[in-house]
Amino acid sequence: MTVPHRIGLVVPSTNVTVETEMPAILGRHPVSRFSFHSTRMRMKTVSPEQLVAMNAQRERCVMEIADADPAVILYACLVAIMVGGPGEHQRVESAVAEQLATGGSEAKIRSSAGALVEGLRALDAKRIAIVTPYMKPLAEQVVEYLESEGFIVADWRALEVADNAEVGCIPGDKVMKAARELDLTDVDALVISCCVQMPSLDLVEPAEREFGIPVLSAATAGAYSILRALGLQASIPDAGSLLRADVNVTPA
Repeated sequence: MTVPHRIGLVVPSTNVTVETEMPAILGRHPVSRFSFHSTRMRMKTVSPEQLVAMNAQRERCVMEIADADPAVILYACLVAIMVGGPGEHQRVESAVAEQLATGGSEAKIRSSAGALVEGLRALDAKRIAIVTPYMKPLAEQVVEYLESEGFIVADWRALEVADNAEVGCIPGDKVMKAARELDLTDVDALVISCCVQMPSLDLVEPAEREFGIPVLSAATAGAYSILRALGLQASIPDAGSLLRADVNVTPA
């Protein structure tokens, strides 16, 4: 029997989507098996104040999930990192790595923010478009963050849902409507959900067929980053170009 790779998830208390979509994605891997284990940071409203308060719980949550001896830990709240300003995913991942090492854990750390940057670069995307669930001021910070990483955000939409529980219930047709309103001229990739709480997995493949460009989400990028951390090939069916077997994956 194949021993499953143990994945730790640090999620906002109201997030239910990452714990649904991540197992759904990685459960399609043709060779490897995974188990998923979560710890939660309290957060109900996606606002600067609550994001700061949530991030203050990070150290406790990291050590709690480290006790489960995961191979990889994903810090699964993209906007909580990006509101910290340019380069924040690198600072947070370094701080968590140091914390884990000090506590005797060998777990590798990834963040949703860093994973999205990693995934876009793997696709060699330069001009991108994004759909977010956030209020416009937070969405603008996400745009600025991605631009600080060298991407051109050609167009974007903010669905302006502040309640994080409601973000997890945004219907796919509303997400697709926002995507269809984007100007995708000369765009290299579409981020159809720039948030691990906004459901989108079932939209990735249909959107690729409709728009004719690579489509990814915070969830598919997170899965890609986890696979890289484990040195496993990205060969996941029905999850977009980023997770196809023809994308080269170098062990991290």
